[in-house]
Amino acid sequence: MKLISWNVNGIRAIAKKNFIQNVRDLDPDVLCLQEIKAGSEIVTEIAEPLQGYAVFVNPAEKKGYSGTAILSRKQPISVETGPVGEPFQPEGRIQCAEYADYYLVNVYVPNSGQGLKRLDHRKSWDAAFLEYLKGLYGKKPVIVCGDMNVAHRAIDLKNDKSNYNKTAGYTQTEIDGMDRLLKAGFVDIYRDRNPDTEAYTYWSYRFKARERNIGWRIDYFLITPELKERVNSAEIYPDILGSDHCPVGLLLK
Repeated sequence: MKLISWNVNGIRAIAKKNFIQNVRDLDPDVLCLQEIKAGSEIVTEIAEPLQGYAVFVNPAEKKGYSGTAILSRKQPISVETGPVGEPFQPEGRIQCAEYADYYLVNVYVPNSGQGLKRLDHRKSWDAAFLEYLKGLYGKKPVIVCGDMNVAHRAIDLKNDKSNYNKTAGYTQTEIDGMDRLLKAGFVDIYRDRNPDTEAYTYWSYRFKARERNIGWRIDYFLITPELKERVNSAEIYPDILGSDHCPVGLLLK
């Protein structure tokens, strides 16, 4: 079972940048997309050449903003869109696909914004999301994938000292949120398998950041411990272009 997660930064934009061929090359059994910035009809139309996938879309109410999608070769038992009400605003940020032996949660975690204006919202969101995941984990194992919008440790971004507590994605508040996920039992499987590897999944479009490999690792697969023995590999695909993020993958036995 090959799972791929990718923040596409607009599915209409990436569709013009070899997206379909890249997905064919990756050949996922399940493809989880974040920041699709489009509604169900557009996502379904763009995905049509990828035959054999069921398509599930959770768009934001605001057009051209946020949103998530799951493409799955195997029909899930169900696909839900997560909790409603505060702090879960109607931004299409969560999908939960239930399979026979685990839940797969596709998530696009809110960014804390310029000047950290949404940091308080982010703190509330992280706490509520953790409680949601705990509820799922009480029923069966859980895989979480997506853009978590946090670099967890200094190894996870190029310029840690200049960004700490100044830039969205590397504040102590956001780090604490990830710490709580891991303390609750979730495993950052890429870091577990690659403890000393400097690898990034996001590069700003500014200052030739990707060309210079000035990046951040903010896209993850988190798994509950009983799934660890089923993991063949956890991968990052930095050479696949089209977005300011690259895909990340998980191969299960």
